[in-house]
Formats: sequence, C-alpha cells, structure tokens
Amino acid sequence: MSKLDVVGFGALNVDKLFKVNRIAQEDEESFVTASSQFPGGSAANTIVGLARLGIQTGFIGKVANDREGQFLLKDFKRENVNTNGIAVEPNGSTGVVMGFVDTIGERALYVAPGVNDTIRFEEIILEDFESLRLLHFTSFVGNSPFESQKKLVQQLPRHVKISLDPGMLYAKRGLKQLKPLLKHVSILLPNEAELKLLTGLGFEDGSQELLTQGVEIVAVKRGTMGCFITNGEEKHVIKSLTVRAMDTTGAGDAWNSGFLYGLLSNKGLFECGRLANFVASRCIVKMGARTGLPRITDIPKL
Repeated sequence: MSKLDVVGFGALNVDKLFKVNRIAQEDEESFVTASSQFPGGSAANTIVGLARLGIQTGFIGKVANDREGQFLLKDFKRENVNTNGIAVEPNGSTGVVMGFVDTIGERALYVAPGVNDTIRFEEIILEDFESLRLLHFTSFVGNSPFESQKKLVQQLPRHVKISLDPGMLYAKRGLKQLKPLLKHVSILLPNEAELKLLTGLGFEDGSQELLTQGVEIVAVKRGTMGCFITNGEEKHVIKSLTVRAMDTTGAGDAWNSGFLYGLLSNKGLFECGRLANFVASRCIVKMGARTGLPRITDIPKL
C-alpha cells in the first residue's frame, strides 16, 4: 500500500435499499415502492469520496469470497481505491445493510456484519505507511476489529494523522472504552446525537470536552442545521445547503470526505466545513451512499 495519502479502516457492506411509503413502527405495515443495491460501509464511502476528489486512497477491511464481496472489490477498483489491504475470507458472508428509505429521504438501517467482525490484527497488511498522511477509522459491530484498530494506532509512524467517525456503535461504547483510540485521534467526526451520547453535553460544550481528551479538531455534523467545527482556538457554525433529499444514506460519510479533503488541501476550518456541506448536499439528492459523490471538477470555488 505504498504511495497512498489516505487509508480507510472500517466495515465493508453491500447496501440493499428499499424505497418505502413510510418507515413502519412496531406493529405497523408499510410497502416497498422500489429496491436497489449499492456498495457501502461508512469508511469505504468516505474513501471513495476522497478518491473522486483526486486523493490517492486505499482500504483495510474484510469481505467473504461471495458475490457481494466481489461486488465491493470491483467497485473499489473502478473508483481507483487500492484493495491490497482487504482480506478475503474463503467462508462466511460479506457484510450487508438492509436500508428502508421513506419519501423524504429518512432511513432505518439493519446491519448483518458478516466477516467484518472477524478481522484480526494479524490480517492487517502493513506494507508501507511512510507515505501515508491520514488513516480514517469508522466503527464495527464486533469487538475483534475494535481491538485491531487499537493495536494498529500504536504501530503507526508519528506523522500519520488519524480521523475517527465513531458512529452510534462506538458512541454507545462510551468515552472510557474509546480512550485508547481517542488519545491517538487528531480529527473526530461525530454527529450531534453521537456527541451527546459520548459526553452528555450539547455540541459546543461536548466538543470542548473531547478536545480535553487530546483530539485536535472536532467536527460535528448537525444534519439540516449544518455543522460545528472547533480546534479550541477557532469555532465555526456553518449552515447546510438547502436541497431536496432523495436518500440520506451515506450523508455523514460524504460530509467526512469533503472535510478531510479540505484539511488535506491545507484549507482553513471554515472552508473545510463549507466543502463538507457541499459534498453532503450532492450525496443526498441521489439514491445510494456513493452515486451522487462529486468529482474534483464539480467542486465550486467556495
């Protein structure tokens, strides 16, 4: 994996999405109006977003030797993402997410992690991290990959920055369990609900609390309210762009790719936030987490 700028490490899933008239609650019924299948996984979506913006990317993860696994690998290769770090398990099944998306783009997700949860540290290919600028982590359901991530951060050269989108899965673990990761994390990318779960505080005070854990930048995704970004010295509240959402699947992952692209391009925090909002706005106007992700030629001068 030499000569890469950014490597992702997270679950690899096939997103099987169903458009429904509404998301059913307990003891209710709804009906499906359309269905489709897309490559997914939170870190994977962010890595593809960065690849489309011209960043040299790779991935650490695991798929099974099945149709879904081949589907994910083929899509990565089409997007010019290096797949040398992806282990292929002869048995088992590739991760799948069943998603139900209503008429205004809101969603409910059900995860079948498959072989994602069997990743062991010994399976991680550590070819050459000398050229790496950033390692981007996202959450797993199981404990084995979480332990692998904690071991990996201790093996990295000091110049490699780490970004983490904790997702609800890691936010529910709480600050105490996350501390072994957080003390190595430079850029934390929670949404507002995850931040509240981690700290018990609102987005501004919660961000300050996370900075005291050693994080350098906290960037909080607030959905239609935009985002909040701070490094302790600067604080920015940035409004979202108004678009008609078709599917919010992967919106946070898209936001991450825009924000990280800005940082990698040495842009200021405010401009990074505006870039992130733009990339997220492009994502949600199409079905699937990656379909609407922009390319470098689509990025406006903000």
